[in-house]
Amino acid sequence: MAFTASHRYCRIAPRKARLVVDMIRGLDVASAMTRLDFSPRRGAAFVKVVLKSAIANAEEREADIATLFVQETKVDEGPTIKRFQPKDRGRSHPIMKRTCHIAVTVAERKA
Repeated sequence: MAFTASHRYCRIAPRKARLVVDMIRGLDVASAMTRLDFSPRRGAAFVKVVLKSAIANAEEREADIATLFVQETKVDEGPTIKRFQPKDRGRSHPIMKRTCHIAVTVAERKA
């Protein structure tokens, strides 16, 4: 049985968040949490919160936490917040503040 959690409209670029979720895909939850703890990337904090939520969802349905592993991780692009930075001589440059949707699925490993 699989348990999913997601964080929508996360204020990090999807390209940067994908680097973190690729790092934990397929690992058991204990080693995935350890990797996220020691990762210097900013996206690791967002992914760690989502992973904790997925584990809590599994625990709520009385799954065996010791056999859980990260089955699927997905980062989709969210809406882009558009801002402008004023420049010299009345010009302006666009600033794209990207968002993403992070989804983590954990499942029990068959013994």
